[in-house]
Amino acid sequence: MKNRSQSPFHRVARMKTWSSIFGASLLLPIVFSILVVAQAPTPADAIALQQQGKLPEAAQAWRAVTERDPNDAGAFASLGVVLSKEQKYAEAASAYRKALALNPKLPGMELNLGLAEFKQGHFQAAAAALRIAVASDAGNDQARTLLGITYYGLQRFSDAIKYLEPAAKNDPSNVELHRLLAQSCLWAKNYPCALEEFRQLLQQNPDSAAAHILTGEALDGLHKTPEAITEFEAAAKVAPSEPNVHFGLGYLHWKSKQYDEARQEFERELALDPNHALALAYIGDIEWKNNRPETALPWLERAVAANKDLRIVYLDLAAIYMQQKDYKNAETALAQAVDLDPALPDAHYQLGRLYYSLGRAADAEKEFHKVRELHDKADESLVGKIASSPPALNPTEGAK
Repeated sequence: MKNRSQSPFHRVARMKTWSSIFGASLLLPIVFSILVVAQAPTPADAIALQQQGKLPEAAQAWRAVTERDPNDAGAFASLGVVLSKEQKYAEAASAYRKALALNPKLPGMELNLGLAEFKQGHFQAAAAALRIAVASDAGNDQARTLLGITYYGLQRFSDAIKYLEPAAKNDPSNVELHRLLAQSCLWAKNYPCALEEFRQLLQQNPDSAAAHILTGEALDGLHKTPEAITEFEAAAKVAPSEPNVHFGLGYLHWKSKQYDEARQEFERELALDPNHALALAYIGDIEWKNNRPETALPWLERAVAANKDLRIVYLDLAAIYMQQKDYKNAETALAQAVDLDPALPDAHYQLGRLYYSLGRAADAEKEFHKVRELHDKADESLVGKIASSPPALNPTEGAK
């Protein structure tokens, strides 16, 4: 007997019967799912959408491709590229990592991953990826330059110089690259390198107060204090309201024991910023050096109120307390100075004197021993005084 249920006529009749019982809307999801399967995006579709600049649609198409084939490393890599162009860097980094997990030898993926992490300000993760990119292709200038910028972001300045120096040499017109190299040299205390870079920047923009200031810092690091003063004077002339320009000039005069000139500059800084802690501290120090402890004390106390982490304040306060035979407060102040930088000898020396005065010979000898170990380690340069760290990177602008 012929099986009539298999004929097209009977299949259509059965569909009509279902429709009459359940309603026509029941058939729509079934038909739609058939159409979706038939029209599922292909890599060619995704590429076409990408070429048309339809990035959200291209990303959706690449996601569909990866869902259909979760082992397609190239699809994940392409998805990451589209997401990066949309500036969705966290999602892009995730896509790149999936691509690399499937195929660690995909060309360019470590560089792309490093750039995506860099754009998020994830400098550690960026450096890890970029080191692999450089190791696999030592001639990739983009990877090497980006690694140098990333090391700057990590404040690993000596490492940054290794990569930024050749990049800057190959691109003499790139002001931003030379600025990063100059800053790296300055904070690595490679003063000749810093000075050369800042001089080049000044040639391009002689009226840059920032370049004059930084050139002055480099000259000061080379113990060329008179030349450093000249640069700070030029900065003050160009931009008299520039933050820290008067403090820096005052500090250089203070360092040269030109205390009247130094005080004038510190007061100019305070006219711009009445709570400038360092300016307050150094005026207090000048008063102490001029044997006016009663006048010094209010300045030093104002400095502490503005910033509790200034060593010079605690050293001067300790000296005043010792003169007043207030040994308890003197010891507390010196302990704070040591905590702020245990590698500098001056606080240890003062503590030794204090302990000797109190009859604590063993403690005194211990401190004097540290002084002998740490002798000549003091650093009186401007670097680190005007700013506690170099200018931060803006990841959205630091690399293209």
